Amino acid sequence: MTECVINLEKYRAKEGNRISKVFTGRDKGKYVREDSKIDELEKKNDKIKIIIPNDIYSINPSFLEEFLVNVVKKLGKDGFLAKFEFESLGDYEYQEPLYQAIDRILKEQTALDK
Repeated sequence: MTECVINLEKYRAKEGNRISKVFTGRDKGKYVREDSKIDELEKKNDKIKIIIPNDIYSINPSFLEEFLVNVVKKLGKDGFLAKFEFESLGDYEYQEPLYQAIDRILKEQTALDK
């Protein structure tokens, strides 16, 4: 079984010695999707772990929607959750924004398919 890791630490915004504690916005999500090559990694690996840095304060569903849009559409909710593992190195509870993003992606897909 092949597994790979995407560590979101690599994608934190930095300004001087300040490091962002949030992941927000569709633009940032798209950038992380493209730079991490998550769509290609999904095709080549059995499992993908996404690591959330230890002092993250918030991850917006809009960021996650754009980051995960293609893999969620391809795999569906159950397939996505079986293949992708999220690990928070701190105490950030990512489940609610993640499930909101998944539901929005699949709802948009269903509305567009009709």
